[in-house]
Amino acid sequence: MQRFKMKLNQVSAIFNKTREKNSNSAIFGATLAAILCTPTVAAQAQPEDASANNDLEVIQVQGIAGSLAESARQKRFDSRIVDAIVAEDIGKLPDNNIAEALQRITGVSISTDFGVGESVTIRGISQNRVELNGRSTSGSGRGGISLDDFPSSFLKTVEVIKSPTPEMIEGALGGTINMTTVRPLELEEPLVAVTLDGEYADKTENWAPMFNAAAGTNWDLGDAGTFGASFVVAYQDRELRRDEFINLVTPTALDLDGDGNIDQANTPSGNYLVRSQNTVEQKTEQRERTAYGLSLQWAPKDTDGFIYLDVNATELDGGQEAYSVLNDSKDYGDLVLDNAYGDSNGQLHNFGSGSVFVQPKTWSDFTTNESISNALGGEFQLTDQIKVSGEISYAKSEAKRRNSEFNLRPISREQYEEDGTITEHLFTITMTQDGDEIPGLAFSDQDALLDPDNLAIRQFTHQRYTEDNEETAIRFDVEYVEPFAGLEFIRSIKAGVRTTDSEYELDRYDLRNNGDELKNLQTSVSYDGVVTPTWIGDFNDAFGGFKAINHDNSFDQAGITGSNALTNYYVYDGSLLAYDIDGTYERVKQMLDGSNLELTGTLDDNMVRNTGSYAKIEEETQAIYTQFNLDFDRLTAIIGARYVTTDLTSSTFNDEAKHDYSDFLPSLNATYNLTDTTILRFAAAKVMRRAEFGELSPALNVDNSLVTGTQGSYQLDPYRVTQYDLSAEHYFGQGGLMSAAVFYKDVESFTVSSSSCQASADTVEGQNVTEYVNVCLLDTAGVSQANVNYASSDQDLAYVEAQRDAGLTGIVIDTDVNGGSGKIVGIELAYQQQFSFLPGPWSGLGISTNYTYADSEQPDGNPLLDISNNTVNAQVYWEYEGWQVRLAYNWRDKYLDTQDEKRVRPVGALATGIYNRTDPSADFFDPTLGNNYRDARGQFDFSASYDVNENLTLVANAVNLTGEPIRQITELDSNWLYSEADRRMTVGVRAKF
Repeated sequence: MQRFKMKLNQVSAIFNKTREKNSNSAIFGATLAAILCTPTVAAQAQPEDASANNDLEVIQVQGIAGSLAESARQKRFDSRIVDAIVAEDIGKLPDNNIAEALQRITGVSISTDFGVGESVTIRGISQNRVELNGRSTSGSGRGGISLDDFPSSFLKTVEVIKSPTPEMIEGALGGTINMTTVRPLELEEPLVAVTLDGEYADKTENWAPMFNAAAGTNWDLGDAGTFGASFVVAYQDRELRRDEFINLVTPTALDLDGDGNIDQANTPSGNYLVRSQNTVEQKTEQRERTAYGLSLQWAPKDTDGFIYLDVNATELDGGQEAYSVLNDSKDYGDLVLDNAYGDSNGQLHNFGSGSVFVQPKTWSDFTTNESISNALGGEFQLTDQIKVSGEISYAKSEAKRRNSEFNLRPISREQYEEDGTITEHLFTITMTQDGDEIPGLAFSDQDALLDPDNLAIRQFTHQRYTEDNEETAIRFDVEYVEPFAGLEFIRSIKAGVRTTDSEYELDRYDLRNNGDELKNLQTSVSYDGVVTPTWIGDFNDAFGGFKAINHDNSFDQAGITGSNALTNYYVYDGSLLAYDIDGTYERVKQMLDGSNLELTGTLDDNMVRNTGSYAKIEEETQAIYTQFNLDFDRLTAIIGARYVTTDLTSSTFNDEAKHDYSDFLPSLNATYNLTDTTILRFAAAKVMRRAEFGELSPALNVDNSLVTGTQGSYQLDPYRVTQYDLSAEHYFGQGGLMSAAVFYKDVESFTVSSSSCQASADTVEGQNVTEYVNVCLLDTAGVSQANVNYASSDQDLAYVEAQRDAGLTGIVIDTDVNGGSGKIVGIELAYQQQFSFLPGPWSGLGISTNYTYADSEQPDGNPLLDISNNTVNAQVYWEYEGWQVRLAYNWRDKYLDTQDEKRVRPVGALATGIYNRTDPSADFFDPTLGNNYRDARGQFDFSASYDVNENLTLVANAVNLTGEPIRQITELDSNWLYSEADRRMTVGVRAKF
């Protein structure tokens, strides 16, 4: 290994001194300088007094091995239970996406959107914090910015802190993700780094540009001190697609052989799980992101201290071109059975339905978001014993969403022209399936989705949301080193205060025509008193906008048995809905010209404020903490507590209410050095997480179908968790690590959903009961009720339609309330090693792997959401003479994704088809009804690079290398949803000077 020396500046020495005293860590500044000033460097060094000698000898290690070795070093010398991802070089995390990089850490799993890592669960809990340099970031929720919205190129390290200390900001139940950026006074020489990538998505067949650049330097200003500046910018413009095949599943008693006796399926009730509704959804999303970061830092001469200003901004722009094509039956009892059979999970295969119609829908979610995270602060060593620091920070997110729909209805033009009746165009289907492939669907009318004379305009909706979230925070900290003579084991006392003032506001406007929605147009539009549907062929001839969709790579990952008629359809162009909403409005306006629903004015003129959806949450918090850093030679500890008060004001359009509470959050982090290379740790803490903003507002939000809605409560208390950790870590060689940990979390004050059936005068004319199993039934017309009753297995769509027409259907309103308690217990195992003892090129081989087991339970007896019992991560890498190659694998078994999922709401462990998941005293109680699991899944990712010279590197990587789809399954392990997104391949070049 090459050895070299470097001179640290005064500020780095302050960092080194502080970190050595507080954490027994290796010298921080030397490590940073090594990372920043060589092409692929991470440093290892033994702790020493940085204030006595700034000339430090650092061992240079390179590439992936260097990144993993530095991660192990940071874990080893931190006083908390921490895992870290360290950039191989400036702007080069091991993965291009932060969430996808974090999934390599023990106890961490990720959630994806369009196949892109978006958020993480830490030890099975999704209520975590995302911080930037130890302060809040701003997104639409409590956790902070979405991890796919912040460019990984900005970062040098991402920490996952699993055991908090009192000085850390409250609000994380699983852990805190702290993203750290480079400070300009840490640079030993001027730096310029540029990365240019092209990312190919195989479903959209689109090449997306990605550009990242960083520059920084510092200047010795003589008597004016030292000044540094760094700037980073990132740009990305990608197009992705997601294909989904979705079923509505209904437990049904069937006589398959026609002998007059009900056949028994392989379910406890004997009912078959019937795909009574089939839907194909295909969404193409465009995402454009531009991000900036500026850091300024000044250190006065002959003063142990510095002042900094950080400015970070992210601008997001994008939308979805989305289509949904659904086939449904008018009579679920009218089944045509041909070679039908039930599989081992009780799911019915190879069957058909004799009375089917289709509903094509186009919709779009167009979003713009601007977020900033700014901070002004400083740190000064006033004396050898006293250090003070302070910061004022401001984070804000401004999101504007536009949701639009353009829906069709199958109306027979032939029948209308023959006798003037408006009749749905009906036909039959047959369904076949081979193994786990997506079922093949065949229509008796092959042109059901392609004939313009079969489909009429049904609905046009448009909503606009503005969502603002901002927080101003002020904190001040003071540390007193060796405060008591004769009590040397008290290394330091640290105390501080933090106050925040935050505000969240949601507002909504809807398109209205004289107060009414533009829905059921096929039966409500009349000209001179004659009701007249508008068929899409006439609409397209007059105004344009419709097109045929038939992707040649639909469901190429899961495969289709034969062909599926739902993948070839005629719909309104989703790109017009997403990116030309004014033009779409003008087309509808022309269509309605001269009718009873004639529109006047522009789209903006007809947008009406939805005052019932308005929500405003104002929150003030105050926190104080004290922590003691203790040192008993081999045993070190951080012990203390944080006390937090919360004052909340929750407002609707016409009312406001207040709520306040306080939390005492003690914590202990103890580290025992069993040997020079083996460490034992114990941690215990109480943590809390405030309810999400939407859960705190009593504003009522109802979906467009008038079937379901949500309502919050300002009286919700936060989640509260008491947690314990015990771990053992053994370090060996250069970055070698073996570790084992046991953790336990006692979760209090769960929020659980309480449902009611709310009567509304709008349901008779406006409720869409196509998914009739999700429509609640009222005992008395116009009277809301606490009990939520649904149609039974022998009541079909026609029955629910009749109930609606009689005013006997309502809207299911879910309200979150504080519930019972639960628990999580688990084990984490990790191992990493570089096989440098092997000869020649084989010495570049290395491995990093980990395993997590977690078991959980919530008040209803179900497991907690997002927790797999078993999760495995493995990386095998090789690097030699400028080459770096890595193959990574992530696998997790099935986990509970959502509860009371509407498409599988009738399906539970009993498969009775009778809905009762809330009343244990009533018949057929089953708390597993509607449980939706993400099935077990593994994914390979690949990356490679080659150093052309010390300044230029060629890079390539692939995400989801083998194209693994996602399957959702019911409580009985039957498939009900298939989802697949692009495989993403990236090639590029990285230059550094």
